[in-house]
Amino acid sequence: MESPRPMIWAAGFCSVALALLTVVMLPGCASGRQEVKARSGRRLEYPATPKTNQADVYHGVTVPDPYRWLEDENSPATAAWVEAQNRVTFAWLGSIPERPVIRARLQRLWNYEKFTAPRREGNRYFFSYNNGLQNQHVLCVAESVDRPHRVLLDPNTLSPDGTVALTGYAVSDDGRLLAHGLASAGSDWQEWHVRDVDSGRDLEDRVRWVKFSGASWTKDGRGFFYSRYDEPSETEKLTKVNYYQKLYYHRVGTPQTEDKLIYHRPDQKEWGFHGSVTDDGRYLIITVTQGTDRKTRVFYLDLTIENSKVVELLNDFDAAYNFIDNDGPVFWFHTDLNASRGRIIAIDTRHPERANWREVIPQAPETIESVNVVGNRFIVTYLKDAHTQVKQFHLDGRFDREIELPGIGTASGFGGKRSDTETFFAFSSFTVPGRIYRYDLANNTTSIWREAKVAFNPDDYETRQFFCTSKDGTKVPVFVTHRKGLKLDGRRPTLLYGYGGFNISITPSFSVANLTWMEMGGVYAVANLRGGGEYGEDWHQAGTKLQKQNVFDDFIAAAEWLIKNRYTQPKRLAIMGGSNGGLLVGACMTQRPDLFGACLPAVGVMDMLRFHKFTIGWAWTSDYGSPENPEEFRALHAYSPYHNLKPGTRYPATLVTTADHDDRVVPAHSFKFAARLQECQRGSAPVLIRIETKAGHGAGKPTTKLIDEAADKLAFLVKTLRVKMPPDFGQ
Repeated sequence: MESPRPMIWAAGFCSVALALLTVVMLPGCASGRQEVKARSGRRLEYPATPKTNQADVYHGVTVPDPYRWLEDENSPATAAWVEAQNRVTFAWLGSIPERPVIRARLQRLWNYEKFTAPRREGNRYFFSYNNGLQNQHVLCVAESVDRPHRVLLDPNTLSPDGTVALTGYAVSDDGRLLAHGLASAGSDWQEWHVRDVDSGRDLEDRVRWVKFSGASWTKDGRGFFYSRYDEPSETEKLTKVNYYQKLYYHRVGTPQTEDKLIYHRPDQKEWGFHGSVTDDGRYLIITVTQGTDRKTRVFYLDLTIENSKVVELLNDFDAAYNFIDNDGPVFWFHTDLNASRGRIIAIDTRHPERANWREVIPQAPETIESVNVVGNRFIVTYLKDAHTQVKQFHLDGRFDREIELPGIGTASGFGGKRSDTETFFAFSSFTVPGRIYRYDLANNTTSIWREAKVAFNPDDYETRQFFCTSKDGTKVPVFVTHRKGLKLDGRRPTLLYGYGGFNISITPSFSVANLTWMEMGGVYAVANLRGGGEYGEDWHQAGTKLQKQNVFDDFIAAAEWLIKNRYTQPKRLAIMGGSNGGLLVGACMTQRPDLFGACLPAVGVMDMLRFHKFTIGWAWTSDYGSPENPEEFRALHAYSPYHNLKPGTRYPATLVTTADHDDRVVPAHSFKFAARLQECQRGSAPVLIRIETKAGHGAGKPTTKLIDEAADKLAFLVKTLRVKMPPDFGQ
């Protein structure tokens, strides 16, 4: 099975009368309250945010940073500012009369059973399940796919508010032991434990300070490999830069202090390590990453030889090499070496010279997303214009068949071992909530194992794909979904989503929040921007570093296409994105404030001159470039959302969202951007920041918080875009 890359970046989503607001002044504020006239006619008062004379000189250019003090998350002044901003925001959102009915509808739709694709280990099947409104998915085990399952691990019992989440798990080869990672309040930090599958009880094992790592068991089930960082101080654990990851082996039943250090590089602070044991148990594959760069190194350790040394098989850092599986000493890799859209090669470790490498499956017009070896076949998942296509090949590379999918959407899974005769996959689209299929490799037949039942009729909606033309002539795909029979009168409230970075492909997926938006009469659109992986590495690179502006041009082109084709108009068009997508929204609204009626930047990277100074931010220079480089600084400074806000500008209505435990994109990005935007705003549109507590970048957020946040965002759009709710909405 293709080894997953360690995740270093994750994308996140999602009244007529305005109540009088009480605003707390921050201690020592010299400036007065900032006011903006709300559409109700009353004044919306923002908390006063003090400015300093802080400025930095970059390559001869002086750059002011008046809100630098908001970077100190331990400061009482920052805490008071957060409290004051939340008081304004939640009072404003709470005054919207449509919000309660929106939240009620979200909760009703959200209340459906959810499953993940099962994975077999030993004679057992493991999968995640949610009965509808549980805050966290529970991990289940079944003795066969047709027998009732039992709960193996329920994170909902670990905290009263559902803020402890299961971040990952690995099962020993015999299905007897479970290694599982837990995270609290949305932090990227994980603590790993070991559970006996038969009894359902945890052993004494406790492995801490794990981040951006899974676990991989040895064949004998006596222990597992994992990666961790050195322990940070309590005050720095959410902001300190993460360097010098190390690969360890933990033997079950021993304390972490006795874990064996397998590999580290004191001379390479940016290297990260992902250890994965091959299915035959013979090798430990060590995938070496450097930040979020697609290129990898691959080393290995022969576990059958005592005290064997790590072999540096691929150390040129010239392409992505994703280990798939091995046939004895022959390793199969999915690589983009000389193939932007991907191909499969074989390397005989006994004769590893490049002249001996063999191409097994050549590059296709479509982009390879993932590869698995199951049932002595390669199962290759491709992207064809941003939706999934799956093909099956013999191990010598001969095409076997295409695995039929139920429509245009996203399929994932296809896991298993080489000897397995079955595999499972999930399928979803903008209007298909989620189905889990069992694929019988012996008979090449597909059957539904589980199917989500959501209280709506998918036949009432339609999805179409269009191609808009970006500024430089590039064709950019856009998915548009809405109720059937939509009248194109240029007045439909429209929500446009994008990401555009880190080789991450945005494919069709189901969202209760998006469905609710469409039930309200809205149009939902997704643009597949450069910087993503939809068309391979060339498409990705075309949206990085000095070419990052292409991403914003693509998104703006998609917005203009929706207007030109009479879906909407600027005052009724909203844009949304999270993480790198939050940067996207921030950059586009500063460059074209006239084009949008509302903006929803979530957990965004907003200060492009200091992103590399916190937690894992340094890793993003492979996509963004570095402000330490003069040429790249000029490009970063030219679009950095925080630095390109201009006083006296009419910006769209904006709801910035972040969380206090986000140690991926630290909340200071959103704090500083919101403070500066409130200062610069001239028009009547509100500028608010919603700061979630006991939550992080997005992963593991409890269902109750997800519903609350979705209700707030939709209510914000209803008010700012003046959405007229259908009379039967929510019934």
